[in-house]
Amino acid sequence: MRILLVEDNEPLAEATQEYFRDQGHPLDWCGSAESAEGLLAHQGFDLLILDINLPGKSGFQLLQQLRSRGDSVPVLVLTARAEVDDRVSALDLGADDYLVKPFDFRELIARCRALLRRQQGVSSSELVCGNLVYNSATSSLRIGSEAVELRLRESQLLELFLGSLDRILTKEHIANQLYRFDEAYTPNAVEQTLTRLRKKLQGSVLHIKTVRGLGYLAHVDD
Repeated sequence: MRILLVEDNEPLAEATQEYFRDQGHPLDWCGSAESAEGLLAHQGFDLLILDINLPGKSGFQLLQQLRSRGDSVPVLVLTARAEVDDRVSALDLGADDYLVKPFDFRELIARCRALLRRQQGVSSSELVCGNLVYNSATSSLRIGSEAVELRLRESQLLELFLGSLDRILTKEHIANQLYRFDEAYTPNAVEQTLTRLRKKLQGSVLHIKTVRGLGYLAHVDD
């Protein structure tokens, strides 16, 4: 999942970014609603974590703008404002969830996973494709009765393909999902990760095919 955090508390934002990175989820961060508008105009995100008290425009204003133009990106409001009126206002403006500071990082990432499952119409963290079982909460993979160890990027890539079965994904789209804006990666980094993942998927019903000139497609063989 590709996430944007809009938070003006730098120490909190850096700690959140580090925690999500360690859990295998690239999280980009900006400190104002205005900066978020620029990023959202040029980059697709799976989820927005939004503070309310921001310099310049408030999080409420940004949320209202997103929903008024039909942007349905899931929004989790993360704020120190714990009053019921604030919760009601956020939810009525189109927020999907509301978490009050201080919070536990484990709860935050669990709520993010739940919002993404809801958006994808999935009720469980466990994704089953024939003899392949992947748990997005623990980033664990089983093929048949065998546990398969995945590196961080491999689990990110597998989760991306499982959520996009029978759809062609370009190398650029994959890179945008795996890496934050401030991360440097070599042109063949995606291919190297893909090669390792393909080897680990041998014996499963999931096959990742190269579509020449276009990108990659994951398909489940019956």
